[in-house]
Amino acid sequence: MDQDIKKKVKIIELTRNNAPPKLKYRYVTSNYYDLSICHKAESWRIELTLKPFEKTLNKGHESKLFSEYVKESRVFAAELDGEQIGWIEIGYHKWNKRMRVWQCLVKEEFRRRGIGTLLMKQAIKIAKERRARTLVLETQTCNVPSINFYLKHGFELIGFDTMHYSNEDIEKKEVRLELGLTLQYTLQ
Repeated sequence: MDQDIKKKVKIIELTRNNAPPKLKYRYVTSNYYDLSICHKAESWRIELTLKPFEKTLNKGHESKLFSEYVKESRVFAAELDGEQIGWIEIGYHKWNKRMRVWQCLVKEEFRRRGIGTLLMKQAIKIAKERRARTLVLETQTCNVPSINFYLKHGFELIGFDTMHYSNEDIEKKEVRLELGLTLQYTLQ
């Protein structure tokens, strides 16, 4: 991250009143992880292989913060000179002591400058303070930039769902991946 930006960015907690009404996600990807599942009588073989798309894809969607389905929602923004340039929303699942990252977004012009790392460190800090045993999140097999970001921060593959978005997720090369980061606390 530019040292000048690093010194200026503040991580602030948001409320429903000062959160943006919508977040517009957009990313560009040239690759995807191809999921192959082989089931035999007494075994399963599951493999994710990085492959190129025929042409670069521009993907995007809209979302909002403080959704009703997020339990114990907390939202943080990266603020630079009074402007919000990145957001992360987390929620705590009391029954299994897991914290989930529901949203994580940095404005395109500020990506690859350490803003996402600052937000993720904030989420990890809050998860540890809450004594969560793990921090989990979702992404898609075609969102290789996000997968690389999460792997860089210690997340590992913990599961997948081949029919989350449609009945043709594997064919569409957009399978839901669950990634998790183990924290020091255990379920008691």
